[in-house]
Amino acid sequence: MARPGSRVEEHGELTLFLQAGDGYPYYARPRFPDGRPSVADVLAVRERQRSLGVPEALEWVHETTPDLLAVAREAGMDVLQAPLLVLDPARLPEPHPHVRVLGTRPAEVTAVAALAFSSPGTAAGETGAAERDAALAEAGTTSADTRHRHAVADLPGEGVLAVGTAQRAGDVVEVVGVGTLPAARRRGLGGAVTAALARDALDRGAGLVFLSAASEEVARVYERVGFRRIGTACIASA
Repeated sequence: MARPGSRVEEHGELTLFLQAGDGYPYYARPRFPDGRPSVADVLAVRERQRSLGVPEALEWVHETTPDLLAVAREAGMDVLQAPLLVLDPARLPEPHPHVRVLGTRPAEVTAVAALAFSSPGTAAGETGAAERDAALAEAGTTSADTRHRHAVADLPGEGVLAVGTAQRAGDVVEVVGVGTLPAARRRGLGGAVTAALARDALDRGAGLVFLSAASEEVARVYERVGFRRIGTACIASA
């Protein structure tokens, strides 16, 4: 989903996405279709990313470019193999009464996501509303980001406990950044946020909704709200 918000450079059999303005620092991926990057291609892209001061990162689908797993590792990268899932619309659950989808990015999305990803996984923890409120006290209110859709689980008396974002390119939507405050986990809120973004995407004409999960355990959360696994997303870092 990098192409709409970036410019590109070609490095051998790899395409490097470069952020436009203050956007997200994107990754490189194999040339599409049929790209077969070499170790030299990976090393060249890593050098270019270092020169730009952006993360050294590659992403690809293992089933379409299986040889790149060994190549990336030979080039000195660590590779996360993440379950890749697509939505089965017929299996979407009923909407959660306290989940809202927004066209702008409230400060809670950044604050809650940061706290959630600092304690990855699905296990409950101690970080909760107090830490969220402290982070919000140092942040602004609402960003001008209107390119994406954002969902929040905003419970009465508790505030925003879970968040997520949907990024769109044409009629394809990727759900990203789903996170729940550790103290609020095991209440179905991450799944509810994901389902709300998926339903909103369908209502707005999306033909395909997909996501990647950080682990098999996290994938099961998404499977419970209508997603099914179709492959493996590889995410390589320095």
